[in-house]
Amino acid sequence: MEDKPKALPHQRKGSFRASMKAVFWSFFGVRKRSDYEKDAANLNPVHVIIAGLIGAAIFIGLIMLAVRFAVSQ
Repeated sequence: MEDKPKALPHQRKGSFRASMKAVFWSFFGVRKRSDYEKDAANLNPVHVIIAGLIGAAIFIGLIMLAVRFAVSQ
């Protein structure tokens, strides 16, 4: 039998949108094991890193916005 060649991490076909979705749910700590395994096999690690940085920036921005709103009251 011929084994299917595995795609290199930077050649995986996962979309950036799928990476953002995976990172979003990971921020909440809500991931099914099957989804995690599927993501690990399909998502491009570069996309996941970029999505994580974007998610962290959005999170920090929301925290700063909430603090400014609370302090201004």
